[in-house]
Amino acid sequence: MKIIGDYHTHTTYSHGSGSIRDNVEVAIKRGLKEVAICDHGPSHIYGVRKKKLFQMRREIDELNEEYKDKIRVLLGVEANVVSFNGDIDIDDEILEIIDILLLGFHYGIIPKSIRDGFLLFVANPISKKVARLNNIIKEKNTQALIRAINRYPVDIITHPGSKARLNIEKLARAAHEKGVALEINSSHSQLSLENIKKALKTNVEFVINSDAHDPEDVGNVEEGIIRALEGKIPIHRIRNLEA
Repeated sequence: MKIIGDYHTHTTYSHGSGSIRDNVEVAIKRGLKEVAICDHGPSHIYGVRKKKLFQMRREIDELNEEYKDKIRVLLGVEANVVSFNGDIDIDDEILEIIDILLLGFHYGIIPKSIRDGFLLFVANPISKKVARLNNIIKEKNTQALIRAINRYPVDIITHPGSKARLNIEKLARAAHEKGVALEINSSHSQLSLENIKKALKTNVEFVINSDAHDPEDVGNVEEGIIRALEGKIPIHRIRNLEA
C-alpha cells in the first residue's frame, strides 16, 4: 500500500512546529500527490484565527502555482464540535475559501453553552468511570457528530472515538450516507482495530492520515496502515491509498 495524500497536517498557524511550506516540501519528498493543511478551528485554544485563514489561502495559492507540477496543496480546517446540537466553529465565509473540512471532538475549545461545556468537559470524563452514564453520553456524542455532518459539508471525521466515546457503527452508517470518511489517525489510537471492525459492518470509507504536528511527520502513516491491514479493510474503501 502507498499513501497518495495526507489530509490532516498542522502548522504554526495552530500548534504545529513548521510552516505550510515546510509541510509541503516534506510531502513532495515523500512522493505525495496531495497534502492538506488543516489547522484547528477558531474555537480551539490553539486554533487559527478567522482572518489568518485568508492569509493561509493566499499562501497556499502561491505554493500551488510554484509546485503545480509536483503536488496539490489543499486548505482545510480541523473544525471542532462546539455544541451537542451539531454546531461547529466554521462559518459560511470560511467554507467558501477552504478545499476540505475535517471535524472532530477536542478538549481545549470554547463550547457554545454552559450545558455543552458540562457535557463535554464533565459528563464525558465521568461517564468513563460510571457505567450507567456511559451509554447515555456515548449516544449524545454520536448524535452531535451526526447532526453536524447533516448540516455541514464535512469530508472527514478525525480520530473518531479518541476524545469522546462514540457508537462507531451508528456513526459510520450515517457518515456513509453523507459521503463522509472516518479517519484512521496515525498519531492517535483511533480508529482502533476494534472500531475499524465495527465500522466495516457498514459501507463507510476510510482515510489514513498522519495528524502531523511536525513537518517530518507529514506522510508518516505507517501506524495507520498497520491497523488497516490488521482490520482487513478492502483497499477500495481507503480513499488515499493505492496498491
